[in-house]
Amino acid sequence: MLGIRARPQISKVTEPVARWLVKMGVTADALTIIGTIGVCAGALAFYPRGVFFLGTVVITLFVFSDLMDGAVARVRGTSGPWGAFLDSTLDRIGDGAVFGALALWYAGRGNNTILCAVAIYDLVAGSVTSYAKARAESLGMTCNVGIAERSERLIAILVLTGLSGLFHVSVLRDIALWGLAVATTITVVQRIVEVRRQSRRLVASP
Repeated sequence: MLGIRARPQISKVTEPVARWLVKMGVTADALTIIGTIGVCAGALAFYPRGVFFLGTVVITLFVFSDLMDGAVARVRGTSGPWGAFLDSTLDRIGDGAVFGALALWYAGRGNNTILCAVAIYDLVAGSVTSYAKARAESLGMTCNVGIAERSERLIAILVLTGLSGLFHVSVLRDIALWGLAVATTITVVQRIVEVRRQSRRLVASP
């Protein structure tokens, strides 16, 4: 919901930049691919070594490509199923790198098996959240419910992980991981309930 409400404000910034990128010959697909590579490289190069602030800065810089690819596609008039598919698929890879890198930290120098497991759970639950929506839409239903969309999840983990590295307060990462575990679980349940409600209505309708 936060991501939906913020889109008009974000567009005011991204549209002028998108028009400049189009003039430079940049395509939406290129931004999507570069952004994903950058996010993965930033996460896997820094987080497993405990370099959380700099790693978050690098990841955040490349996350902006995820904001820009859609804007560039609209300006170029190339928005379509392929771009949406590529963006959604590579988003899963980027999310996997972020949470996987945190899991590697806790499995290694972070020395915390429980938080390693929580990071893996957050990764899996986040993927299930996205899958539930995509599967519902493929069956002709909508699934725009839940307290933890991808944008909220990404903001929470990056902000608190970055601050934990800047101020050397590891509990901020703990809060982020446990909080996302709860919020994402609730979101999955909300989406299952919503699809169940819609499916019953479809079956009951003549």
